[in-house]
Amino acid sequence: MLQRIREKPGVPPVRSVERAVALLRAFTPDRPRLSLTELAQIAELDKGTARRILHTLSMTGLVSFDPRAQRYMLDAGICEIASAVQVGLDLREIASPILAEVTELTSASAFLWVHHDDAALCVDRVRAPLFHIDATWFAVGARTALNCGAGPRIILAYISDEERERSLAGEMPRRTPLSETAPAKLRKAAGSIREKGWELAQDDFYIGLAALGVPIFDRGGGFAGAVSITSLTADIVTDGLPRHLDILKHAADRIGERLQAPGASADRQQGKK
Repeated sequence: MLQRIREKPGVPPVRSVERAVALLRAFTPDRPRLSLTELAQIAELDKGTARRILHTLSMTGLVSFDPRAQRYMLDAGICEIASAVQVGLDLREIASPILAEVTELTSASAFLWVHHDDAALCVDRVRAPLFHIDATWFAVGARTALNCGAGPRIILAYISDEERERSLAGEMPRRTPLSETAPAKLRKAAGSIREKGWELAQDDFYIGLAALGVPIFDRGGGFAGAVSITSLTADIVTDGLPRHLDILKHAADRIGERLQAPGASADRQQGKK
């Protein structure tokens, strides 16, 4: 399993790199264009330092600047780097056409999630043409805490106890009045999700929307991620029960059947020797 390198004694982080990353992370789907003042505030830097780093990032093609609007934004160089990201790559390539089928069958937006850096990472999505819904949909590459939404809560339920505790120790955003943020209740919810094998989340991410999620297991039985659908509550829930559960479970099974367990290829190569 891939792991994030933690800080090691005697190996101090490079402060200038940390500052540059903080500026890059300041951009989100909700705030794609930011002023120097906003960037400095978000990254907790003085404006002079932020300006110098942004100038360097612009020279390398990672950030661009609109002189008329006095706003910075991420540039195409970020896409070149993102194209090499391996996290969730095999899963995404296998699941992509199946997600499209799920959206066609349910008329709901479909999402694919993996656990990454103590959060749920959206690695693919297929949006349904729901023009009557005005909401900021999660984009590919966006991360969210594990307390809200069906897909992220599936992740919470099926990661290891150690990973769950580390995630629960972080910030749990209250997106709506119905968002659960208490670690004890989230632990209990994780157990309930594992028992039934699916999660129905209502009004905890956006009021009026519901989401249904199920886990994906690879051919070795390992937890690989989650697939979920989101739409208006009436489109997902009938008499308190989830609609489209069979469709979603079938999709997860199909994805899992094609997903090789980590290390399986290497094991086969060893067997040939």
